[in-house]
Amino acid sequence: MASAAEQMAANISFANFSKATELKKRLWFTLGALIVFRLVSFVPLPGIDPTALNSLFQQTQGGVLDFFNMFSGGALERMSLIALGVTPYITASIIVQLMTSLVPSFMALKKEGDAGRKTLNQYTRYGTVFLTAVQGYGIAVGLEGWGAGQGVSAVIDPGWFFRITTVITLIGGTMFLMWLGEQITSRGIGNGVSLIIMAGIVAHLPTAIGQLFEQGRTGALNPAFILLIGAIALATIAFICVMERAQRRILIQYPKRQVGTRQFQGDSSHLPLKLNTAGVIPPIFASSLLLMPLTIAQFAAQGGTGPEWMLTITTALQHGAPLYMAMYALGIVFFSFFYTAVVFNPEETAENLKKYGGFIPGIRPGARTSEYLDFVLTRITVIGAAYLVIICLLPEFLSARLGTGLALGGTSLLIVVNVTMDTVAQIQSHLLAHQYEGLIKKSKLRGGARR
Repeated sequence: MASAAEQMAANISFANFSKATELKKRLWFTLGALIVFRLVSFVPLPGIDPTALNSLFQQTQGGVLDFFNMFSGGALERMSLIALGVTPYITASIIVQLMTSLVPSFMALKKEGDAGRKTLNQYTRYGTVFLTAVQGYGIAVGLEGWGAGQGVSAVIDPGWFFRITTVITLIGGTMFLMWLGEQITSRGIGNGVSLIIMAGIVAHLPTAIGQLFEQGRTGALNPAFILLIGAIALATIAFICVMERAQRRILIQYPKRQVGTRQFQGDSSHLPLKLNTAGVIPPIFASSLLLMPLTIAQFAAQGGTGPEWMLTITTALQHGAPLYMAMYALGIVFFSFFYTAVVFNPEETAENLKKYGGFIPGIRPGARTSEYLDFVLTRITVIGAAYLVIICLLPEFLSARLGTGLALGGTSLLIVVNVTMDTVAQIQSHLLAHQYEGLIKKSKLRGGARR
């Protein structure tokens, strides 16, 4: 039987949205921040010839740069202030989280609460600046040599001044984007960084769909294949929705207890364990770790400034290549288990259950409960990781074989659907909280009237 809270959540109507002024402010702030993100993505770096850059960028279609360009919402193709997007910030976050699991001093900071979290966030920012500087310098050097053999240069005035200004500008753009994501998280709705990535993907979708229909119009692609791609996309979205809501519910029993002179009957509840506890984090983390070095290598190889082996690596790691897909799949599996271990601690959960008298039927409280939770979580994470690999790789293989737009790939659909579901869930939480506030106010008014 559903609880009162579940019944109230089921009866939530968006008709109450007009009364939730706090929620409306948060939504308007989120929308305004995303509009600012899109406007900044059209501000170009100083010293870039946009016409030459566009012609040179067409030569790399279907490669790693296209995938990176999708994540940045086309900012890389325009070489804007935020051409690197939030990828350096995500990579720095991965490194800091790995260190909190491996380095004792970082593990101690993690246990210090808010003070330790602020210190770790500061380290993440320092790491973001360093990674952006390295990546920005590699892009600047690659741009100077890109197209030189063809008599075309994307840089108006090559030299150290261009390199320094490019690095400084890209650092400023990435740090601004990082700050904007943090503001969305604290003052808006949803996770700011995830929403920025989703906004970039959604902004790139019309171009990808237009290219798909253009290929069908010119005869480069069979119209039946276009219908097949649309059907696969719809089936993928439905499958994502089902899997993201799937969970293993573990029965928790609470014994009879007495508080003062009152005796409470034993109760039961469920501990929900999501099939995909890590959410959309594994594909984002795996792609970020792959894209950061590959972007530098791609620009250097195209510019002719890198060694021959760098060109060989970038060719082997083209989008849809077996080596790229294998590394991507391994990254998704690793981060599925790693992030699940970060967000869910079986020992802490078992201790909390023991503290409040809860137990799993047939399992002794304490260490045995922790082992059982770890046992169950490991096995459902295997299913969750396999689901993420299938969603992210199978459509990408199809996309690479047919030469369609990358924005129709499984990774982009997973991010868009997952972030949308999380954002809608947060909106419903705000509406539920607003509904509770209204009931509390009414009960207080009625109590005052009786007195």
